[in-house]
Amino acid sequence: MSSSELSKERQYVGVLYARLDELRDEAQRQLEAVRRSSAGGTHQNRSERDSFARVYEDRVVQLRQIDERLAFGRLEFVPDGDDPAFRYIGRIGLRDDDQLPILLDWRVPQARAFYQATAATPLGARARRHLQSQGRDIVRIDDEIFDRELLEGDPSGLQGEAALLSALTAQRTGRMSDIVATIQAEQDAIIRSELRGVLVVQGGPGTGKTAVALHRAAYLLYSFRERLASSGVLIVGPSRSFLQYIEAVLPSLGETGVVLSSVGQLFPGLDTSRDDAPDIASLKGSFEMAQLIARAVRSRQVVPTQPQVLDINGEYLTVDAHLIHAAMQRAWETKKPHNVARVVFNKAALSALARQLAEQLRSHGNTIEDSDQAWLREDLRTSDDVKVALNTAWLPLTPQKLLQDLYARPQWLAALTPNWRPAQRALLLRDRAAPFTVSDVPLLDEAAELLGEADIATDAEKREAKQQRKRDIENAEQAIRNMDVEGLVDAKTLADGFEQAVERGTTAELAAADRTWAYGHVVVDEAQELSPMQWRLLMRRNPLKSFTIVGDIAQASAAAGATSWAGALEPHVGDNWRIEELTVNYRTPAQISEVAESMAIAHAVNITRSRAVRESEWPVDVVRTDSLAAAVVETVRSDRALQVRGTVAVIASESLLPDIYPALAVEFGVEVGRGAVGLARAIAVLTPQESKGLEFDSVIVVEPQRIVDEISRGAAALYVAMTRPTQRLHLVTTGELPAGI
Repeated sequence: MSSSELSKERQYVGVLYARLDELRDEAQRQLEAVRRSSAGGTHQNRSERDSFARVYEDRVVQLRQIDERLAFGRLEFVPDGDDPAFRYIGRIGLRDDDQLPILLDWRVPQARAFYQATAATPLGARARRHLQSQGRDIVRIDDEIFDRELLEGDPSGLQGEAALLSALTAQRTGRMSDIVATIQAEQDAIIRSELRGVLVVQGGPGTGKTAVALHRAAYLLYSFRERLASSGVLIVGPSRSFLQYIEAVLPSLGETGVVLSSVGQLFPGLDTSRDDAPDIASLKGSFEMAQLIARAVRSRQVVPTQPQVLDINGEYLTVDAHLIHAAMQRAWETKKPHNVARVVFNKAALSALARQLAEQLRSHGNTIEDSDQAWLREDLRTSDDVKVALNTAWLPLTPQKLLQDLYARPQWLAALTPNWRPAQRALLLRDRAAPFTVSDVPLLDEAAELLGEADIATDAEKREAKQQRKRDIENAEQAIRNMDVEGLVDAKTLADGFEQAVERGTTAELAAADRTWAYGHVVVDEAQELSPMQWRLLMRRNPLKSFTIVGDIAQASAAAGATSWAGALEPHVGDNWRIEELTVNYRTPAQISEVAESMAIAHAVNITRSRAVRESEWPVDVVRTDSLAAAVVETVRSDRALQVRGTVAVIASESLLPDIYPALAVEFGVEVGRGAVGLARAIAVLTPQESKGLEFDSVIVVEPQRIVDEISRGAAALYVAMTRPTQRLHLVTTGELPAGI
């Protein structure tokens, strides 16, 4: 490698870091100046202060997340007038004091050649250089030459170990790293695909589906900032461990305004990782449950079968059933959710009761004027008999209460499911106090959609809120003119940040807490695991149906998971979806992928084949033993002797963990972690479901046959477990291995 070339790159990257530090300091000074400003003055003054404080806070956070590998590439072009011969590519864009670009954001169109250029199609580039760094220091450069003239001079410093191969063989840390420096052409085309519609990214293990999905989210946030900044992006993963694994990727790319959620966290206020038994999960995940919940909600709207006598402050009023039915009909005609329509029902019923009460009082010789209607309505509203009558006809409900009653009241469930078999109903029955499961989340969301929330705000409060919103937008427009930032900040977005009577959070915080939030884009990873009811929930989160969906049908292990993308998506989006395939396996060494694929084929798992780009030096290791826990401990010890600082995953079915985990903890102490905690430790102990989407230097699969036998779609679960390593795979068993191994 040419030392002069390396020195030049170090000098240039040093200039970039100096500029980054300047921008950080400037943003921090602006933030501190805003915070020191007086909180007094007009509402507009306070609004400007609070809103711009948030802008500077976001900028400070973004710049702090960007440090290591700030610049990772360079494109060389033929000099053309004022256009520079070299374009440096990095995580964010930087300009110098004269506002000339000195570093291109990897997402801008001018950077595309860094990922797409080849010798056959150079896209105007003469050469591509990869910059490999440690901290802020450039330690290696690797060149790819597209213009033969560059090879006629001194080629020293050119070529070297490819940046991609270096990244693939690097030790894992328990956290996913971005691939922004090593995105390949087929990946880049998917990342930059248009926003509209539903994009499915299908690929086998190790093809980079998750990395592509996250970089696509970063690309969309950059390219469609105005649209997505206020609505946000939702990223849904299969487990908490998966979310912990990927959580640093987007901040490292300068994007922090996303909501990360597992399926068990998609209902505000609930965070569960508890799974139902496969047959229960399969039933709860079916479309039948949507129909059942709709019937359950409607059954809580009860028309009386006979007249009722109500005591109104000593005046006894006989109310015919048709009066209540007429009020209910008024509510049904609105087609509003249960709790919202209940307000209409109550108003209609109280009005009808007030008229009837007035007529009855007049028949007793009382003089009742139109002006008396107000106190008559108040008497009715505060009457216990009236409250009981109206609530009996139309009771307010919460999603939690509805579902708990449905599970705990077998007679009600039977009345709602006359065509179900007794065994089918028995799957749903449980104690009212039983905790909600992951499969309950879409059912709670379905119930919430049908129930809605009662609007208790008065008309005066609504008018005031509307006027306040109008004032906030006007103040925002004036603030933008005062700060001379027209075109950089949207008035409505700025108004969202104004100081109000209630505390507001970031877009991501507001979205995560609001079940009805409409996201601008939704990314779903391991999407083959989702049930029809879970898809139904996600479609409500994005009415525009703008999705990036990544997964592999062959890896579906959930009882209610998809068997085809068409079957999963067409009930929701028709034919408005397209599919792209990733065909190259970057993670799994060839000798491991061959064994895993052979096992899957032997069990009739319809795998998505891919081509492994490399082999490791270690063959698949089979350990046969009579003492399972001791053998697992010894296998971990032997593996760590090969790569002390690498990551190891011990993957076993749930039934084996009570024996395996304590033995590992005794031997390795705090280096061992269970579930998501294990991702921060050298040795992670996981179930096959928890290992989805993750990768490790080494994987030890314990009793592969028990995974096949004990888990729904067990062969697919084993296939997932066997394809997690980047270097070594060990299979530990006390019996026979599954067919195909």
